[in-house]
Amino acid sequence: MTESTFNLITMRFLRKRSLALAAVGIVCLFCLTAGDAHAQSSAPAAGVELSAAPENPQANSATVATQGITFADALQRARANNPQLQAAITALGLAHEDLVQSRAAMLPNVTYNMSAIYTQPTHSNDPNVTPQIFIANNGVHEYLAQGNVHQSLSLQNFADYSRASAAQAVARAKSEIALRGLAVTVAQAFYGFLAAQHKYEAVQRANEEAQRFLGISQKLEQGGEVAHSDVIKAQLQAHQQQKDLREAELAKNKTRLDLAVLLFPNFNENFTVVDDLTALDPLPSLDEITAAGSRNNPDLRAAQASLQQAGRQVIGAWGGVLPSISVDYWYGIDTSRFATRVDGVNTLGHAAAATLQLPIWSWGANFSKVKQANLQKRQAAIELSAAQRTLLAEMRNFYEEAQAARAELDLLSQSVQLATESLRLINLRYQGGESTVLEVVDAQNTLTTATNAYSDGLVRFRVATANIQTLTGKF
Repeated sequence: MTESTFNLITMRFLRKRSLALAAVGIVCLFCLTAGDAHAQSSAPAAGVELSAAPENPQANSATVATQGITFADALQRARANNPQLQAAITALGLAHEDLVQSRAAMLPNVTYNMSAIYTQPTHSNDPNVTPQIFIANNGVHEYLAQGNVHQSLSLQNFADYSRASAAQAVARAKSEIALRGLAVTVAQAFYGFLAAQHKYEAVQRANEEAQRFLGISQKLEQGGEVAHSDVIKAQLQAHQQQKDLREAELAKNKTRLDLAVLLFPNFNENFTVVDDLTALDPLPSLDEITAAGSRNNPDLRAAQASLQQAGRQVIGAWGGVLPSISVDYWYGIDTSRFATRVDGVNTLGHAAAATLQLPIWSWGANFSKVKQANLQKRQAAIELSAAQRTLLAEMRNFYEEAQAARAELDLLSQSVQLATESLRLINLRYQGGESTVLEVVDAQNTLTTATNAYSDGLVRFRVATANIQTLTGKF
């Protein structure tokens, strides 16, 4: 076929195709409007960032080591490296592509087909007749060059699109659940490391105090003011503090390694963190948290989207019972020679076909699918109700936990101050011969215990706050 002939076929096909597309445009208008509405309703929430670009730890190691990592920086780094979060983000991307594909199934598609069919002829006594062996074929030589516009309309297509939209909403909610859960994990690791540092410093001071007290007791023994048993007790206390110091250093190094695994794609210990453990934000009221949880809870949104998805599944199941329609439009050539004109006749033309498919008998399979879909919808409704009750219980539980931790911090801080003052006074009394070595050792241990309890209380409040934010978002 010549180039001009091919161009002529293409131009005429495009003109004819516009008529066919106009015919199905009214039907597609509803599809596109529904698609835009679903796309807007399933758009990501403002301010929610689900992924971060991977970093080059070698390029940033010097900066990390000198400037330090804040909690916000740690959370941002963990987002890029956490496999569970990335898996949830991948699932969201797959759900979005399913939505694109289901929307495309509702819209007309255009294809261009070219084929040549040769059929073995048979010999005939009549020279004007050249019959072929396969009676289904139109001639010995048959050439097709046609464009085809195809549109299928069924309840199943619309239900599939709606179900894919709901599935995308479920995947988005689950990705946000993973993101907020990661915040709790990072809070535990980040502030656990800071608490371990504080405990290590407290044990260091206790060790120095034990060594100083050992020296005092030895001097007093040399002056005949205390018995040798005091020196022995001071030595035992010094040995215990040295042991505690090694254990505290081990705990600090372990929490540092745990944090490094979360922060960096490649193992890196060359970093420092910004110590904001004692910089506490005030808690909102319970009413504010309840209102925020009702609006922003991803578990509740996931349950609601799952119920919507199950409802669309019911509609799709009914699509197997109701009739469906398909429309086809062809334009091109179907001739015995590959040309637009044969013996002076224009061979370019068009054809159209509409098909109505009505399910008659399927041995109950179609209605069985409807029953299955209704059972799944019922289960989704039960899970939504359970999610609503669980949300209210967890918000109250996490809030009371955070409130108790915040109130106890004041008492723990006062305990540290009182234990510090008590140790100072008992040391003075011991040097003046008014207290025993057991009182000094007990005061040292009390100060260490109070300091560690204060650090644990700070971590408890931070984690409790992070748990609340898994339900409400940031406040």
